[in-house]
Amino acid sequence: MSITLIGFLGLTARYFVWPRLPALPVHFDAIVELAGPGGEDRDRLAIELAKAHRADYLVQSTLESDAATGRCLPEEPGVTVLCFHPDPNTTRGEARAIARLAQQYGWHSVVLVTTADHAWRARLRVTRCFPGQVYVATSHLPPLYWFRQIPYQWAASAKAEFVQTTC
Repeated sequence: MSITLIGFLGLTARYFVWPRLPALPVHFDAIVELAGPGGEDRDRLAIELAKAHRADYLVQSTLESDAATGRCLPEEPGVTVLCFHPDPNTTRGEARAIARLAQQYGWHSVVLVTTADHAWRARLRVTRCFPGQVYVATSHLPPLYWFRQIPYQWAASAKAEFVQTTC
């Protein structure tokens, strides 16, 4: 095996399979479920965090039709549920929407619910738009998705790092 391949595999593992993420605090202002593959497990984790009353807001990036009707995640007593559809329909659009919602509702900390492959880039995008604390909780990505997601995340991360360097 060449040193280049070993380096590539090491970086892939570090950023997309087992990303290093800060530990979640006991409480944060909002739980924000980002869109993407493995949605059912993302829903489960976001709802689990809400049921534990880890935040006052449970927010989901969803389809335009669901956001318009307010149908996204089930209600949880003591937690405000919000839905939004990002424009553009990308992680960058989600980051901009999170910043607007944070300003509107006075948030200073959010936890993003996504999959491990998306965690590093999602955190990068959101921290460029939102000045508060950004944490990430990762949900399970079904095995068949990994073959598509790893090349996609490499390309999307390069774009976020070198081309679209602002909010």
